[in-house]
Amino acid sequence: RYLRDFCGCHVAWSGAQLRLPRPLPAVPGELTEASPYRYRYYQNVCTHSYSFVWWDWARWEREIDWMALHGINLALAWSGQEAIWQRVYLALGLTQAEIDQHFTGPAFLAWGRMGNLHGWGGPLPHAWHLKQLYLQHRVLDRMRALGMTPVLPAFAGHVPKAVTRVFPQVNVTQLGSWGHFNCSYSCSFLLAPGDPLFPLIGSLFLRELNREFGTDHFYGADTFNEMQPPSSEPAYLAAATAAVYEAMTAVDPDAVWLLQGWLFQHQPEFWGPAQVGAVLGAVPQGRLLVLDLFAENQPVYTRTASFGGQPFIWCMLHNFGGNHGLFGALEAVNRGPAAARLFPNSTVVGTGIAPEGIGQNEVVYALMAELGWRKDPVPDLSAWVARFAEQRYGVAQPDAVLAWRLLLHSVYNCSGEACRGHNHSPLVRRPSLQMNTTVWYNRSDVFEAWRLLLKATPNLTASPAFRYDLLDVTRQGLQELVSLYYEEARAAYMRQELEGLLRAGGVLAYKLLPALDEVLASDHRFLLGSWLEQARAVAVSSAEADLYEQNSRYQLTLWGPEGNILDYANKQLAGLVADYYVPRWRLFVETLASSLARGVPFQQQQFNSDVFLLEQAFVLSRKRYPSQPQGDTVELARSTFLRFAPRKVAGT
Repeated sequence: RYLRDFCGCHVAWSGAQLRLPRPLPAVPGELTEASPYRYRYYQNVCTHSYSFVWWDWARWEREIDWMALHGINLALAWSGQEAIWQRVYLALGLTQAEIDQHFTGPAFLAWGRMGNLHGWGGPLPHAWHLKQLYLQHRVLDRMRALGMTPVLPAFAGHVPKAVTRVFPQVNVTQLGSWGHFNCSYSCSFLLAPGDPLFPLIGSLFLRELNREFGTDHFYGADTFNEMQPPSSEPAYLAAATAAVYEAMTAVDPDAVWLLQGWLFQHQPEFWGPAQVGAVLGAVPQGRLLVLDLFAENQPVYTRTASFGGQPFIWCMLHNFGGNHGLFGALEAVNRGPAAARLFPNSTVVGTGIAPEGIGQNEVVYALMAELGWRKDPVPDLSAWVARFAEQRYGVAQPDAVLAWRLLLHSVYNCSGEACRGHNHSPLVRRPSLQMNTTVWYNRSDVFEAWRLLLKATPNLTASPAFRYDLLDVTRQGLQELVSLYYEEARAAYMRQELEGLLRAGGVLAYKLLPALDEVLASDHRFLLGSWLEQARAVAVSSAEADLYEQNSRYQLTLWGPEGNILDYANKQLAGLVADYYVPRWRLFVETLASSLARGVPFQQQQFNSDVFLLEQAFVLSRKRYPSQPQGDTVELARSTFLRFAPRKVAGT
């Protein structure tokens, strides 16, 4: 707080503004900061795959510093657990080949850990296990030294298929498929809660885990994440929940279970009052800590009587898949934690920052971190965002403040069902004639914010944070233009006007997208080359490097072998735009033009088959991309604005 409020400094994922005043400002008397919440939580299980997966210790160290500066005191520490599981599985009698068939690749470990997937993107090399064990020790040492409580993993009940070979009489249920994967990679095996193997495996794992890492008595486990349980009977759900908890307490009598409440939000038609009550009531009061994961949009505590009396953390999820795209619901976020505290018989004990991916929309996370220390909402968000801009850039600049206020009241003022935090822009989606271009704001506000930031450049070009924001708003402006030109091209096609289709589609596919790629290439944080180099740098052999790179390429695009969760984790990176988004948009425009020229209807199914070949070719490619920026962000943003924005601003 001293750095922020007294020195006017700012620390974020994109960098830090730490120009300290001379002399340092004095603190008027004793300053005491007390949070109304016991916990200030950070992370999502998915963050470990979408953002942390290729990190080394230096990057983890910066993140833990960021956590400390923002008051985080409870966070997941899940690296290295597969090495522990490997020991347990070998002790149970599984072969190394069977274990290799079970673990997912690094980019998909989050869903292996929650039982959604097995095998996809694997196997995990031996060197991976060694490096992750090393990282976990470093992470835990630093978190504990800074007074944070790490949350370790626990056994949720999922087992490899090979367990049925070693123990033929074991009572398991094969769950349904997940994420459009077939049973080659999903349909996990779940131990029956009454099977004697359940407490055995659970205690073996936790004992080995705690022997390796020690414990702070908090454990995370998710048995039914986005998977329907085999029975809706409350007795079964209570038994399944109790089995997980009892396996924890058999090893650690002081165990507290951190449960992601996403299951109740994701399948509300299954999780009725009786089913929710069965889970919440199966653990002693106070020993289950629930994350209300998407509380800024779809809070669960309001329809479960504050989770039946179990303590919970009000979390802001905000981002899905680590997507780029300016987005936020700052008004809802600002009001949410205080509203949870005032809820009748509230059991809220903390606030949480729980995005699937980080490194985007930093203003949203700055506000959420501050709310963990506030009893009441920020009274004036317009004044708050002006102060945010001043701290971020190290100087008060009127045009920059005006730009941020426009963004606050447009892209960062989402409400209702549109607030899913997932970028559905046509730019990053497989093209079709049914794409939704609706947004909750006036696009003219984005273009005006872009203009104002360019106007502010003479005073702010020395600020790395400003250059990052200018690029991000330029990227957003081009994203908006893609939607507008897509609408023009689609309308021309529907009117059977070939010339209009080629004009609008040509601008989109041959001018706008290449311009976006060029702008992105000017900042190392928006380079596909940097993304892939991080993955390859973890490897100790060329074969490992190729495996990790392919993991990364799949996650960014097809997600599964057949485009199973296509474009879910879309990003806007130089190289990805040029070699993935551009080719499929050009194919789309060419296919529509051919349809008009030949007088035959556009066939979406045939196009999907054709474009899949392009998408797959990108994933399987080994093309190298620059990992160093090229070009000047400010000049590219200015030239791009002059080239594209004025024509559209007037009619927006």
